Amino acid sequence: MGISSHELQKEFPQFSDLIKELKTTDTKFGESLKRYTELDQEIEGLERRDSPIGDDKLHRLKQQRVELKDQLYQTLVQNGGSI
Repeated sequence: MGISSHELQKEFPQFSDLIKELKTTDTKFGESLKRYTELDQEIEGLERRDSPIGDDKLHRLKQQRVELKDQLYQTLVQNGGSI
């Protein structure tokens, strides 16, 4: 399995400008984006270093990232319309 970044602006390039805007104007979005980015970097780092971590823990981290991504996406759609 390849290691890849799941940076939100790469995942949803059509919302790049809106992500930048909401990051500074919507506190809840900004906090969620920060947590999403931290989780993404943690997961990517663990995968790159092949760190000794249980599959269950890695799965939970990835699940948290997916849930945050879904919440962030819903906020983007609500604030910027769908594409």
